[in-house]
Amino acid sequence: MSTASESAPEPPWSPASWRDRPVAQQPAWPEAALRSATDELREIPPLVFAGEARSLTDALALAANGEAFVLQAGDCAEAFSAFSANSIRDKLKIILQMSVVLTYGTGVPTVKIGRIAGQFAKPRSSDTETRDGVELPSFRGDIVNDFAFEAEARRPDPQRLLRGYHQSASTLNLLRAFTKGGYADLAQVHAWNQDFVTASPEGRRYETLAGEIERAMRFMAACGIDLNAERKLHEVDFYTSHEALLLDYEEALTRQDSITDDWYDCSAHLLWIGDRTRQLNGAHVEFLAGVQNPIGVKLGPTIEPDEVVALCKRLNPDLRAGRLMLISRMGQDLVADRLPPILEAVRDTGQPVVWACDPMHGNTFTHSSGVKTRRFDDVMSELRRFFDACYTAEVWPGGVHIELTGENVTECLGGTDEVLGDHLEDRYETMCDPRLNARQALDLAFQTAELLRR
Repeated sequence: MSTASESAPEPPWSPASWRDRPVAQQPAWPEAALRSATDELREIPPLVFAGEARSLTDALALAANGEAFVLQAGDCAEAFSAFSANSIRDKLKIILQMSVVLTYGTGVPTVKIGRIAGQFAKPRSSDTETRDGVELPSFRGDIVNDFAFEAEARRPDPQRLLRGYHQSASTLNLLRAFTKGGYADLAQVHAWNQDFVTASPEGRRYETLAGEIERAMRFMAACGIDLNAERKLHEVDFYTSHEALLLDYEEALTRQDSITDDWYDCSAHLLWIGDRTRQLNGAHVEFLAGVQNPIGVKLGPTIEPDEVVALCKRLNPDLRAGRLMLISRMGQDLVADRLPPILEAVRDTGQPVVWACDPMHGNTFTHSSGVKTRRFDDVMSELRRFFDACYTAEVWPGGVHIELTGENVTECLGGTDEVLGDHLEDRYETMCDPRLNARQALDLAFQTAELLRR
């Protein structure tokens, strides 16, 4: 005979049900101020809409089936101080360039997802930071506290949640204007190349490709095809994403769709669970199991195949294509050993996941100058080994997840126009992790297209 506890049904999911689970990586918010901020967030309009999230699910279903490729890219962490129309435009420029390279080079559509309009918070390995004997709370991103190493600056401030929301809304407004208002028109393909990129080997290669696209469009027009009537030549679908780290914020922006009655986290189109918060019975998995957005899970080198299978069952029990993206972040030294058993275990369950690679986070190290950096060659090495593992397991390598900026920064070593160790401090501007500059990102796109053509 079963006991009452064994037969008791699982309590129904709600946006607040995560509160009954162990939760990691949350700031020590002042409670009254947090309630005030989240009460306001519950009343203001959503940032994205359920229908947009469903469209992204459909696009990701193509990638899960080997009929599309996902480019997910943007800042390590967005900053309040670096917010401008030019910075948003320049990030969009390089993502558009990369997507053209990938689409033209592979013959499959590129699903474009930005780490933007919400990627403010960062997980930390320690709750505190010590300098010269002074211990303060760690910097957790502008949406939580300030980077300055001062007691008042490092105190978590819930009003920053509201500022993050409003900056995300402004960013989304500009992105929609750019992507639907003519800037993303394929006729502008040359205009996306930035001056500091144009003279580089990557920029010249891109200009050659852009010329081929222009000739192809002139040929279609000469054949009598009405290019003005083809919407997809003049605008693009661009989606937003961020790590669903601050669960009070995510809960406050969760809405019930009036058409389907399903719950959607309307802070972004896609949310992901980080490698530090992917515990099966933890709060982050509980929260994202109940919203119907497409979701991602970062898989670091310590995860085991049976854990990944259990996460898939928990997060995608209905085997819905486009619902789940698994993002490998093993590091170039470990990916060839750690990833293949995971690919095979998930493949054998029939889960229609999108397999993507984050070749950045597992390849970070501290340079002798004292700053964190990454080697471009290590990033490409992990990507190549990810593709090799996917092809061996007979699964489609469905996407790449990278940190980049449209600025001419010197944060990652290497690339064709090589950034050397003594260049790092020339323009090292990131608040958290080092990002590829536009030349390096474009080089990565060309090499990824070659890997896909295999």
